Order: sequence, then structure tokens, then C-alpha cells
Amino acid sequence: MGAASAVGIYVDVANIQANGGFGMQYDVLRRLACRGGREALRLNVYAVYDESRACRDAAYQQKISNFFGSLREFGYKVIVKHFRWYTDDEGNRYAKANADLDMAVDALTQSRNLSRVVLATGDGDFVQVVRALQDQGCRVEIVAFENISGELQREADDFISGYLIPGLLPIRRNGNGRPAWGEVGSRVRGTCYYHAQEGSYGFLRYLRGDLDWRDNLWVTDTRDADSPYASAFFRDADLPEGIDPADLPSHQLVLEFDLVASPVKEGGLQAAQIQRV
Repeated sequence: MGAASAVGIYVDVANIQANGGFGMQYDVLRRLACRGGREALRLNVYAVYDESRACRDAAYQQKISNFFGSLREFGYKVIVKHFRWYTDDEGNRYAKANADLDMAVDALTQSRNLSRVVLATGDGDFVQVVRALQDQGCRVEIVAFENISGELQREADDFISGYLIPGLLPIRRNGNGRPAWGEVGSRVRGTCYYHAQEGSYGFLRYLRGDLDWRDNLWVTDTRDADSPYASAFFRDADLPEGIDPADLPSHQLVLEFDLVASPVKEGGLQAAQIQRV
């Protein structure tokens, strides 16, 4: 495997879990990063571990052990950061565990063998890291869910909202009886890419559930046969409270909705039970 096809994945677990990504599926993240026939060379997860809590809380210890074990089964290397306890000026004890520096150094020192680097974090402290990786010739992609630094999004070669990736964060309402993502009757997430103010309607774009992870996420025109995206019609009356149609279209507003068969267009799809994520 040459550097031209090698991928590195670096995950800030604390940042992801605290900002909407608790329950993220790491096998799906690996598939996303390796789309287009790439191979994972480095898969690093930076996780926090409270050793003192583990000594007194058997359930916590078991949960963390299972989590780390599943990550290793998916091929990830788990870099554990232990809580360190400090005392402030008023005598109050507090814990800190920051993996940012380790993650940044590893990504930079390992970048010489990589062509694509996926950083799973929304922390703006990584802006300079993104620039340095790009200077090394790497394409840098950011995957995150909420509270994402705007500057980090702008500096990256691509930002992919974790909410929009099929299966990365399971939709609880789908349950066992729901069809798979993208099929009629399923629940998916997407964004509004077109809105007709005068007609009071629009279209939502979402990734197809049968995505084969080709390297073509840039083909956003759903009419293109090579596009991994599909679209669903909606009416303004179906939008949830708090969303002003005048603010549409929007790439920042993520919506979750049911896919139902269109009552007026054969083979068409319509969005129902729309909620803001």
C-alpha cells in the first residue's frame, strides 16, 4: 500500500461524545474514511479514562473495557488519557484530561505516509493542525456533530456532518421494524438545498442508504447517476415550529424526517414528520 492510497483516522472521543456524537459507530467511520478503495494505515482513538472511578464503580469499568475492546476489534489503536486531579486557589479539586496535544502530534508526525486524514473533532484548536497537514500534502476532512468551530470547517478540505452519514449515528426512532436508511418508510437526515419562497415548498437532500462509499461525495446533484445523494419533496406547512422558511435553503440546518411515497409523483419521495436535529 502506497501513501497515495493510505488514510489516517484520528478521533477525539471526549469532544465527539460531548457534542452530539455519543453512540457513534466506529466501523462506519472507518468505511467512510476508506471510501474510494483507500486503506486505513493509522486508526487512532484518543479516549479519557477515570482510573479512580473505575476502582469504585464496577459498572463503569466494565463499560469502558467493552468500549475499548470493540474499538480494537474494528482495528483502532486506543490511546488512553488518564484524569489528573488538581486543586484550585479555593481548595476545590477538579479533574482534567486533554488528548488534543497527543492527537495533533501523532497526526502530524504520521502524515508523511498518508494522503487523506480524517479528524473526528469539532475543536477549533485543530485549525493550525489542519493547515500543517495540508502543507504536507494531505487532504483533510472533518467529521463532527455539534458545537463545531466555523474556522475549522472553513480550513478543512471537506466537512461532513456526522448526522448526515448513514449509520454513523443510529436513529433511535428507526428501531428493528423500520426499513433501512433510504428506503420508503425509513427515517433519515438531510439538509434543504432548494426552496421556492413563492410556492412554499422545497427539497431535502440526503445520502442514499445503499451508499457504496465511492469517493464521490462532491457529486451533490441528485439527478446525476453518479451522485450518492437522493432528494425528498416537502411543503413549508410540514416544517417544525421554530424554522423560518425564509432561512432556507441552508447547509447548516440538519433535519430528520420520514421518507414516504409521494401522493402526486410516481416513484417520488416526500418528507414527513420533519424534526430539527
